[in-house]
Amino acid sequence: MHKLLLDSPGKEMLLLGNEAIVRGAIEAGIAVATCYPGTPSSEIPDTFFTLYQEGGFYFEYSTNEKVALEVASGAAVSGVRSIVSMKHVGMNVASDALMTMAYLGVNGGMVIINADDPSLFSSQNEQDNRYFSRLSGLPMLEPINAQEMKDMTISAFDLSEKLKLPVILRTTTRLNHIRERVIFGPIKDKPKKGYFKKDPFHYVAIPAVSRNLHKTLLQKYDEALKLSENSEYNSIKGKGKWGIVANGVSVNYVQDAVEDLGIGNDAAILRMGFSYPLPNDIILKFLNSVEKVLVVEELEPIMENEIRSIAQSNGINVSIKGKGGRLFTRLYEFDPGLVRKAIASYFGVNDTSPVKIDISNIPDLPGRPPNLCPGCPHRAMYYSIKKVYGEDAIYPSDIGCYTLGVLPPLSMADIVICMGASAGSACGISAATDQKVVAFIGDSTFFHSGIPPLINAVHNNHKFTLVILDNGTTAMTGHQPHPGVDTDPLGVKTKQISIESVVRGCGVEHVEVVNPLQIKKSISAAQAAKDFDGVSVIISKEICPLYAKSIKRAKKTRPFYVNQDKCTHHMDCINYLACPAMYIDNGKTMINQNLCIGCAVCAQVCPENAILPIKDA
Repeated sequence: MHKLLLDSPGKEMLLLGNEAIVRGAIEAGIAVATCYPGTPSSEIPDTFFTLYQEGGFYFEYSTNEKVALEVASGAAVSGVRSIVSMKHVGMNVASDALMTMAYLGVNGGMVIINADDPSLFSSQNEQDNRYFSRLSGLPMLEPINAQEMKDMTISAFDLSEKLKLPVILRTTTRLNHIRERVIFGPIKDKPKKGYFKKDPFHYVAIPAVSRNLHKTLLQKYDEALKLSENSEYNSIKGKGKWGIVANGVSVNYVQDAVEDLGIGNDAAILRMGFSYPLPNDIILKFLNSVEKVLVVEELEPIMENEIRSIAQSNGINVSIKGKGGRLFTRLYEFDPGLVRKAIASYFGVNDTSPVKIDISNIPDLPGRPPNLCPGCPHRAMYYSIKKVYGEDAIYPSDIGCYTLGVLPPLSMADIVICMGASAGSACGISAATDQKVVAFIGDSTFFHSGIPPLINAVHNNHKFTLVILDNGTTAMTGHQPHPGVDTDPLGVKTKQISIESVVRGCGVEHVEVVNPLQIKKSISAAQAAKDFDGVSVIISKEICPLYAKSIKRAKKTRPFYVNQDKCTHHMDCINYLACPAMYIDNGKTMINQNLCIGCAVCAQVCPENAILPIKDA
């Protein structure tokens, strides 16, 4: 049995924060788990995927976050416990269903894992999803370490069933990827099958029904507020004259800073774990016990503004600073040194931080931006498209590995908005300009949200080419399956959906499927698509080489080398492909045979035919 499925209370194990959430869900007795993968949350569904067949619960990688939330909602309404995970921008996609589920409520516990990404390590924006709890009226919990990520997941299920509401568990990248000791608890015996009891005048959200449901939601807010006031996750530590309020991972930084600065007798820390609704009474007690307050929260000044409002409404004249005091920025994630410095500055104590080592005379490390892997089929398709459409065409792109096409010398991404927006923005660009437009989208992203804009393009007679980069997996987030994947190698039986059939079903008249590693055929397909008067689609179909290797379907190939006697240094291989396996050494083009996977694209590009496969020994 998998270690995370063991019913062994007291067992200690080193777990990733995301794994701790999964263990918490197991202990809580989940019946249904859903997701759309996205960093920093991806390890949550990936772990569920490894467990679900043995664990006796249902799991799926849903087509997008909205669908994932709807599936989990249907299960929770039917009386079983469900959990859905997504990254912060995924909540944007799911928010349509989220807002109404706050009205409808649940019967079985339902937990929504939302992973924010301060510093944009893997995201297109840095939004603070604490606003979603305010917008929806749903309770929010925020853990501070891996143990709490497990324990708070269980608490969230219990809270959900007590309030009959979904509960949001908010994490951040630093917590998702922390690795700490976690103590196991017992696994609860909860039903895996439910029963949907018909009640249309509660569950059918027409205006007449929702007017009453909104009133009920506000009443539940009052109940949640009482629970927040008495929550173990909202607490005051210390009795000093200086007050510090913190949430999430910042609590750890504050505790360390107070100890490092030696101000433990002077500082009181208000930790916000049940962070919405904010506990008014606890905050009032705290404000009345200190002389000044510093609010430590990453991203937006949400707690700062709300605490300041509570102080003003109750006539409490105490200095409250945070973002407003220019001590903390609204940008990026915090670190221990930044928090320690701000605390020392605000409370006027000597900053005992170690003196930074002078590295001004040391050159900067070379940049190492993310890059398409050696042999990536996307690079080959970019080359073929650019040969036909040139530099002047507009190239809307999407969210995935292929976003890396923005880097030179490929330079094949001119606008990226969100999942599925390549096709949607291509509609607008083609309608507003006379420029040629070629949009790129991945296979998983196409199923996620690329189909509606493609239908829109066909229906409204737009003229552009959509290139669907089908590499047989959801590559960037860790090779998760999607509806177009053959899941047999993964030991899972699902119905594989043909992208070509879907595209033709959308009404596209010009569709070609090509292997991008075959350059001449790809160029021919690109030219035909360019000449077509209307919406044309090229499906670039070749499995991700990393994924192929992991499922033991990699092709047997030999690495290539550059025959220096033939090479006349046109440098087309470097200037147009820039494969990471290629490099320049003393003015000569070379191939790192440890990186080359033998895709042969560079050999097809070389005008001198100087790139050849290594002969067998």
